[in-house]
Amino acid sequence: MQQMQKQDDWWKQAVVYQIYPRSFKDSNKDGIGDIAGITSKISYLDYLGVDAIWLSPFYPSELVDGGYDVIDYRNVDPRLGTMADFDTMTATAHSHGIKVIVDIVPNHTSDHHPWFQEALASPKGSEARNRYIFRDGRGPDGSIPPTDWISEFGGSAWKQVEDGQWYLHIFASEQPDLNWKNADVREDFKRTLRFWSDHGTDGFRIDVAHGLAKDVLNRPLEELNQWTLQNKDNPDGSNPLWDRPEVHDIYREWRKVFDEYTPARFAVGEAWVEPDHQYRYASKNELGQVFNFEFAKANWDSSEIRNAIEDGLQTAERSRSTATWVMSNHDLVRHASRYALPQIHSRTQHQLAKDWVLRNGKSYEENRVLGTQRARAAILLEMGLPGSIYIYQGEELGLFEVADIPWERLEDPTAVRSKGPLKEKGRDGCRVPLPWDDHDSPEPASWNQKFGQNGTFGFSTCKSGQFVKPHLPQPMWFARFCVNREESDPSSMLSLYRQAIAKRARLLTEMPNTSLTWLTDYDDPKVIAYTRSCSSGNGKLAVITNFGERPIPLPAGSVVLASVEIVDNLLPRDATAWILLE
Repeated sequence: MQQMQKQDDWWKQAVVYQIYPRSFKDSNKDGIGDIAGITSKISYLDYLGVDAIWLSPFYPSELVDGGYDVIDYRNVDPRLGTMADFDTMTATAHSHGIKVIVDIVPNHTSDHHPWFQEALASPKGSEARNRYIFRDGRGPDGSIPPTDWISEFGGSAWKQVEDGQWYLHIFASEQPDLNWKNADVREDFKRTLRFWSDHGTDGFRIDVAHGLAKDVLNRPLEELNQWTLQNKDNPDGSNPLWDRPEVHDIYREWRKVFDEYTPARFAVGEAWVEPDHQYRYASKNELGQVFNFEFAKANWDSSEIRNAIEDGLQTAERSRSTATWVMSNHDLVRHASRYALPQIHSRTQHQLAKDWVLRNGKSYEENRVLGTQRARAAILLEMGLPGSIYIYQGEELGLFEVADIPWERLEDPTAVRSKGPLKEKGRDGCRVPLPWDDHDSPEPASWNQKFGQNGTFGFSTCKSGQFVKPHLPQPMWFARFCVNREESDPSSMLSLYRQAIAKRARLLTEMPNTSLTWLTDYDDPKVIAYTRSCSSGNGKLAVITNFGERPIPLPAGSVVLASVEIVDNLLPRDATAWILLE
């Protein structure tokens, strides 16, 4: 019985590795990562020690938004493979003891989705249009958008169709928002959840989980126009767009689908809501988990990170689930770069990092030595926490953001659509293909003649003697972060991740060890220190991070792992140590 419970609850303290498929590994030498490429690297992921992989969208798509504009929710994009490739990948992962999580995008479809094409061909008020959010415009002839909302990617959040009506698109205009009050929408997504579960998927990551339920169709436009799309606060339930109470009815329906399977499927929600509301999404009657983005949003600052940890633990306690910890993903500037930039407290690191990317990485100094040191400390601080750890591909290599991608090579819709003071380069800097092998790249001189200051590094191997250009350019400095180099270097970031994951599994992840105790030996606000009870009664593990300027003494015990070399039992600045207490 205990073993079955552990099997059902595998996700509660799992290490999950996020794969951005188009940038992970290219198997057919076309410059785009694919499903077979993931299969070819399952042994790497097994050696890394992860419990599960989460795949960002791989469905048929026009790739307006990196695959988050879905044409068919129950198929594989032909450029990325076939359903047979997916089944092989899943079977291979399972044979290595690795679970599979797929991304579900329920807020919107592609404008090439058959439903939306039917809606365009149907009249006002039709059932086909009722699957989406269509409204008449303002003004005598309806030529003014229903509201002044600005989409997340810039420009109006409404687009007019030929008969004069407008449809809502919170993101790109090619991503029309679905109407979740429509029964067809609800039932079709249940079919999608069952489809992937039947194909061996163990769980789901829910995109824009806080945005599905909207109160837009019947409210007066004057009332809606009092809101902005960027205002996500909803303390009293009056926000027409975000974090509405009705969204939880949807997830309670999904929970019934999850529970049809043994073990039950789980889901983790991407819900950018105030911490006090996160627990609702993570309830055992709904998704099971929700991302704690407070940790990812925090500057490299002891008080901010401590508050983020406390928020995450509180959410987990209220939801009776476990916390989630994440520093980077496909939407964020890589944390090694964020920690390398000035930690200006009047601005969040994400605001500053976006400004830095927009200016090709030239508006602030990126201290990569310091960023690496802090990133090493951060992963040990994070890896010791109770709950699930979400790793974004490449962070285990210590990759930095590629801030200087030429504008003409960018793929993110933000770069194309944002204008004026809102102009941004977008998220491509963290989506550059991974560097696998520094031997698999041409000589710089010949390469530069054809592709400029970029490489390939084993992502796309040569085809008929010719090197293939990756879909986003890999800078030449990627060479020193290649997997083959880091695998043979015991001091590399990759080696640190492997050690941390292995020691975490051995010491900390036996159920129900899901709590921590703040270590009161340190009264210095620049120190974060906590203890965890080790599995099988093997004592207590102290996790200590020094944010201050001066080295601090470590408690009596043995050093299990440290982000730097420990000399004279002193922990230097921007470092973390795991100590098995005496």
